[in-house]
Amino acid sequence: MKHVNGPYAATVTRPVDELPQRLNSATVHLMRALRQDTPPTGLAAEHSSALGVVVFAGPISIGALARAERVGAPAMTKTVRILEAAGFVTRARDAPDARVVRVQATRRAKELVLRGRDERVIRIGAALAAFSPAETERLAAAIGTFERLVRELETAPLRRSAASTRESSTPTRSSRSPRAPVAGRQANRAR
Repeated sequence: MKHVNGPYAATVTRPVDELPQRLNSATVHLMRALRQDTPPTGLAAEHSSALGVVVFAGPISIGALARAERVGAPAMTKTVRILEAAGFVTRARDAPDARVVRVQATRRAKELVLRGRDERVIRIGAALAAFSPAETERLAAAIGTFERLVRELETAPLRRSAASTRESSTPTRSSRSPRAPVAGRQANRAR
């Protein structure tokens, strides 16, 4: 047996387990590194994430936004209220179906989200400049496979591991629901 990334990581018992472990660690560290230079918005991570979906998907219903973010509609309604109070989104009834509320990003939100994306892209580009041409080619060759992995994870139903199921003897309340593809999800990848 071997521990990957120190004593707090899960024990790897088969070589095939090391790739998911390393991908998890790399993505966590990548997002942390990209987040460290981000100017504070005053928004929690889940609110920033939802705002990004609204910006890149365009006007979107609260239900579709909840599915995209894998939370329940009540949790997303609360998130939208927070974003609206901060001046990042507006809500309006859908013309064809007044029961549906659509959320739209404000100009301020679009500028904030696009500036953040641009800053991350520039930072990644600067880091890639230190790579050798061979390393850059290997990374470029793997990006399509990585994007396929992301699509697979986005559309797969949430699965609880056997260990977490055993540990949880009492039911917990969660606003998480299976992620369903929504219109505009492809646009969200531009973030």
